[in-house]
Amino acid sequence: MATQAEFESAVEKSKTLTERPSNNVLLQLYGLYKQATDGDVNTERPGGFDFKNIAKWDAWKQQEGKSQESAREEYVQLVNNLAGE
Repeated sequence: MATQAEFESAVEKSKTLTERPSNNVLLQLYGLYKQATDGDVNTERPGGFDFKNIAKWDAWKQQEGKSQESAREEYVQLVNNLAGE
């Protein structure tokens, strides 16, 4: 499992990727990050025409039930793959 320090390092690394990931990958990163830091979704799904925040909420909701440790590990692996490591 990834340590908190490894997770924090991956968060910083994600901000300096040389190539911008696709929107789907960005949403996956967001969902894993929120699950790792906050656990299961704890807010209402945005409504109306707030499509960006709806997509982000849905990405987080897809991670529901996953432990924060598992989400941290997956986040670190995904960032390392994106960084070519």
